[in-house]
Amino acid sequence: MAYDEALAARIRDVLPQTDRIAERHMFGGVVYLLDGKMLCGVVKRDLMVRVGADAYPAALRRPHARPMDFTGRPLTGFVFVAPSGLRRRAALSAWVRQAHDYVAALPPPKRPRRPRRRFPRTGPARAR
Repeated sequence: MAYDEALAARIRDVLPQTDRIAERHMFGGVVYLLDGKMLCGVVKRDLMVRVGADAYPAALRRPHARPMDFTGRPLTGFVFVAPSGLRRRAALSAWVRQAHDYVAALPPPKRPRRPRRRFPRTGPARAR
């Protein structure tokens, strides 16, 4: 079992039904993206939630939440929520709604500026 598929199904049930949300397999689990930006997901048995840097300290004070640290370095703005904190639909829904509200308020991503393409000079060769 790479990730809790039952939790993933429960997340799908509480996510808003819109074509702006996509599901992708990442981090050995599944993540949900809103307009291409990570919203939440399932890693093993835990819910991964994007709450943002401002809400991060308050999110960590909530029961069953801990820093998202699967690489050994906590990622500010993301938390893991243990399965014991997700038994009720209302608890799961509150976390997902918080993530959705945060990500929906983010500005659209800046398009990377493409480097100017340089073409080789053409024309008559210069005499030496």
